[in-house]
Amino acid sequence: MKRLLCAVVTALLVAGVLVFFLRARRMPASAQASTAAAAGERRVLQKQPLGPDFYASRAIGKPAEGLPWITDLLVVDLDGDGLKDVLVCDGRLNKVSWIRQVRLGVFEEQDIGQPVQGPAHLEVADLRGTGHLDVLVSSMGVVPPDNEKIGSVVVLENDGTNHFTNHVLLDNVARVTYVQAAHLTQSGRLDLVVGQFGYIEGEIRWMENLGGGQFKSHQLLDLPGTIHAPAVDLNGDGKTDIVALVSQDSEEVHAFMNDGNGNFQDRVLHGSTNKDYGSSGLVIADVNQDGRPDIVYTNGDGFDYATPGSRPWHGVQWLENKGAGKFLFHRVGDFPGAFSPVVADLRGTGYNDIVSCSGFNDWNDPDAVSLMAFENDGSEHFTPRILAHVPTHLIVVKAADMFNDGRIELVTGAFMFYPPYDHVSRVTLWEHKE
Repeated sequence: MKRLLCAVVTALLVAGVLVFFLRARRMPASAQASTAAAAGERRVLQKQPLGPDFYASRAIGKPAEGLPWITDLLVVDLDGDGLKDVLVCDGRLNKVSWIRQVRLGVFEEQDIGQPVQGPAHLEVADLRGTGHLDVLVSSMGVVPPDNEKIGSVVVLENDGTNHFTNHVLLDNVARVTYVQAAHLTQSGRLDLVVGQFGYIEGEIRWMENLGGGQFKSHQLLDLPGTIHAPAVDLNGDGKTDIVALVSQDSEEVHAFMNDGNGNFQDRVLHGSTNKDYGSSGLVIADVNQDGRPDIVYTNGDGFDYATPGSRPWHGVQWLENKGAGKFLFHRVGDFPGAFSPVVADLRGTGYNDIVSCSGFNDWNDPDAVSLMAFENDGSEHFTPRILAHVPTHLIVVKAADMFNDGRIELVTGAFMFYPPYDHVSRVTLWEHKE
């Protein structure tokens, strides 16, 4: 028995040493060493409380010039080199860029494709079956509210040599805020889900891939205000459904249930009677790890108020998937200006926490929170933990294991829409403090 205990202690010490050297050198390790390092880090993280000292922040990519309008970020290994990169939508400069991780912990940014007017959302997919990831861009035309038909869906086609060419798949429609590729029929081809926020007029459609680069549009909802509309098999029947967060006057979560042949039945899963609710973001994740996809969404939009800012009803909530088409509403917590929900196990406890950033808070108040975690006790009781007060105006946050060591980092983007502009940032990486 004593020999066994000694062997266990020795293994733990070796794992700790490996973690120290791997983190210090920022170099890839073998799969075996990476596994041992991740295990060692997770034991440490369980003892480290979530709070302002949990992460250290640094800017990555190009420096901020003027007042950035970063409307979306996507963490993805775009070039397949084993290192995670960050794709960026810049709504003020009308650009999509690629912050490439050229070496572990070292980032360089380059613009990709030609300008896209009012880029709002990013996804990737091998849309053409070339073996390379193309970049799907939702184009609003302009970021501020506008009812003109100026939206479009643009794919930046990847030739496999880090060169991207713009190809417009849909144009002259209400401002597009979401696009995702998904198998919605039995054709084997990737179709598209398209959310059009518009302004007074908007809609949700799906675009059937007919092959040869041709698509046929089918309307799902004739309402403005779509924020996100991810595709997911919501009820486990093997067919891809669509979940949509619709703001404006609706403030509802819709589920479009798919019969497998491209026929969808619309259900409203939850809604608010408060027309100023400010729906701002939605993500699909298995929060309680019961094997069923849940829905987490935020309400914190302050864009349309006469004086932009937060409201007392802003916060985070999740719809627990109980099976058989039933969902149970849970309020996670209050958070002024809440945007961009993220579900991730931040501390390596085995429980999913929820992260949100604030795009519309009272930035004249030095105590206003810009980045918040809701810590899960393992029974889906969430405790708010302040991660940061600055930088401010954070409208998007993403979570990923950026350095392949088993630890979760965050990446945020700032949307500097209204004053004060005391803490300007653009794209920020939040790393674990050593």
